[in-house]
Amino acid sequence: MNLLLAFARLIDRTNERIGRAVSWLVLIMALVSAGNAVSRKLFDLSSNAFLELQWTLFAAVFLLAAGYTLKHNEHVRIDVASARLSPRARAVLDIFGTLFFLFPLCLLILYHGLPFFLDSYRSGEVSNNPGGLILWPGKLLIPLGFALLFAQGLAEIIKRLAFLLGQAGEPTPPHSPEAEDMIMGEEGN
Repeated sequence: MNLLLAFARLIDRTNERIGRAVSWLVLIMALVSAGNAVSRKLFDLSSNAFLELQWTLFAAVFLLAAGYTLKHNEHVRIDVASARLSPRARAVLDIFGTLFFLFPLCLLILYHGLPFFLDSYRSGEVSNNPGGLILWPGKLLIPLGFALLFAQGLAEIIKRLAFLLGQAGEPTPPHSPEAEDMIMGEEGN
């Protein structure tokens, strides 16, 4: 189990670094958006390349940070119900959800996303819009993002199995109990 936990920590570190690096793309995306708006309003100049770059940067943030988001237990889930479960029951529920929902989705998207990217790359696909960008870098984000998400799902399963076997502490506490109290109307009680 120690070797598997070391592997899980490697995946954690990888997704942590990628997630932190990708967060800077939000600033770049905002600057590109502002630059495009200013050039359009002040100089009556518009560029499809800037617009497509914004879309690609948004896709990069969303897809490449998915593993980071899972690592930090920030994905959408029914926290009101799962937070009320014991840590062991939460670990079992997380393993079940990862095995039967997350992994099949990731594998399905990888199965279709990799050829989608490869076809675009091999053909040198370019946007149909005048001044548009090449499309394969954006399409590469799909299999890459879901591979990172799949890997993080594997790391989360390893950490939860170690917890269930008594070889590690609780992997990730439930998401923000304060938010759950607010939802349930228990704030200030």
